[in-house]
Amino acid sequence: MLTIFTDGASLGNPGPMGIGIVIYRDGIIVEELSEFIGVGTNNVAEYTAVIKALETVHSMGEMEAHVKSDSQLIVRQLNGEYKVKDPDLRPLHERVVHLCKGIKVHFEHIPREHNSEADALSKEGAEIGKRRNGAGKPGARA
Repeated sequence: MLTIFTDGASLGNPGPMGIGIVIYRDGIIVEELSEFIGVGTNNVAEYTAVIKALETVHSMGEMEAHVKSDSQLIVRQLNGEYKVKDPDLRPLHERVVHLCKGIKVHFEHIPREHNSEADALSKEGAEIGKRRNGAGKPGARA
């Protein structure tokens, strides 16, 4: 089973977004990802990080994953405790639900201080976007 730490960051809300993912197998890091994903909000970045992590789970042929996130909202929505009211998040939520089919996924909320590696990677990705020409301006395209 994989243990995956995910985080999404937005420098401004909206602002340049980055995702950070750290994947462990048996306590050993097997993959790290930091990526600029465009301009948007923190919640969109958080969902995008989970989507990218689950796509990686599929590409690795894994059947089970434990996904940890410091976004209480996202975890509660994915665990069915909260409804997804934001129309911008609905398609992202549906994508996660689709990616969970055929594999066993457990979502867990963790405190931000226990997610420092993924947090640093997500901020690094957002900073890349901020440095790109015009990407840090709301409404700009990546």
